[in-house]
Amino acid sequence: MQYSTEIQSMCPVQRGDLHPSAPIPVEGRMIRPTDVIAISGLSHGVGTCAPQQGAAKLTLNIKKGIIEEALIETIGCSGMTHSASMAAEILTGKTLLEALNTDLVCDAINVAMREIFLQLVYGRSQSAFSEDGLEIGAALEDLGKTQRSQVGTSYATSAKGVRYMELAEGYVTKLALDDNNEVIGYQYLNLGKMMASVEKGVPAEEAMADATGVYGRFNDAVTTINPRNA
Repeated sequence: MQYSTEIQSMCPVQRGDLHPSAPIPVEGRMIRPTDVIAISGLSHGVGTCAPQQGAAKLTLNIKKGIIEEALIETIGCSGMTHSASMAAEILTGKTLLEALNTDLVCDAINVAMREIFLQLVYGRSQSAFSEDGLEIGAALEDLGKTQRSQVGTSYATSAKGVRYMELAEGYVTKLALDDNNEVIGYQYLNLGKMMASVEKGVPAEEAMADATGVYGRFNDAVTTINPRNA
């Protein structure tokens, strides 16, 4: 190790007792990590790109410093979806430090990686107080039974009002309006449920009918509109 002339000319001063770093919770244990392999846990991070055109949500399940499971969800940018596919291949099997220094193709995914890193090293993971953490596959629970991301799309103008396009229940096919032209409910298509039925051999029209539902006071509507072209 090299020291500058200024440092070499200084007299040594003894410091007091060296107190260890504060412990952090890691999968049901309180530890003082000194190496990346001490970090385990499942957590989430969200990031945006510089122009904030899109956002990425990253979920990692880490065991002894190694990324064993990765879920990447994106919104708002078509290129980001392809970046996510590449990042999903890149991340698993790497240490948390390697992933932090890996080119994850998209700025939003890189920012999400930074945010999840901070949560994990400060002991703020979702599994901080869960003994032995969460099993590999736990990240898929974010997607639900049909394994589709929770997305919501709503649009409005002052001239023509609001249009719900996709909500938690699914793809909105009709908006229900009352006699004041106010939204009182909607009809939706659960695309995940529909595709699961189609894969089982159910005819598409029947699968679509079975996956269609309504929310709110849809049946009391004075009129209904297609939110995309009316």
